[in-house]
Amino acid sequence: MPILLALDASSSACSAALLQRHEGSDDVLVAHFALTPREHTRRLLPMVDQVLAEAGLAPTDLDAVAYGHGPGSFTGLRIAAGLAQGLAYGLGRPLLGVSTLEALALGAHRRHGLSHVITALDARMGEVYVASWRCHEGQIEALSREMVMPPERLQLPEGHRACDWVGVGSGWTLREAMSDEIRTAVRQGDTTLEPAAEEMVLLAARAYAAGERHAAHEVQPVYLRDQVAWQKSR
Repeated sequence: MPILLALDASSSACSAALLQRHEGSDDVLVAHFALTPREHTRRLLPMVDQVLAEAGLAPTDLDAVAYGHGPGSFTGLRIAAGLAQGLAYGLGRPLLGVSTLEALALGAHRRHGLSHVITALDARMGEVYVASWRCHEGQIEALSREMVMPPERLQLPEGHRACDWVGVGSGWTLREAMSDEIRTAVRQGDTTLEPAAEEMVLLAARAYAAGERHAAHEVQPVYLRDQVAWQKSR
């Protein structure tokens, strides 16, 4: 069964996780997570070495590499992309990009049992990265596309306004700038929750099992803000 490594540096946190899937027995998940602002370059590779050592594995035992491809910190995304691409290319393994917002939703579901989640990360410059999700028994369904916007423009997804919504992520520290509708409909959850490689490796394993495979150079960071600027210029 496959062995996957995931790493992330998209926020103030730095993390790495390794998943060994075993047929007929429990999976083995080893993860390290630390809040390390401005230390990602120094901390990320040692974390990768740690999870491999704790699992008793070598890099050549990996079947695929994954990383948090964004949205998030521009610098952090580039650091994680560079390391993940280097590992995948050097090992001749496929690379998978994982949404940081989807990983954040899965983290909220696994840790707090939340079912309808609006994930929001502080994008600086008075904006948030945001998406809405439905979570059930470990499965995640996107109810809106991932966007970057001023917090006052955030809206509930069409057809799901009556759900019991909870907001998680650093973007919810900007709650007071959001509309009355959002502040009434969305309970504030965990504003300290960060995207983590622990959830990313689980999402990557599902994608890998579904046949997703990419060459290292094909998986690029997702900045959102650049995409929006390009769309506006068309």
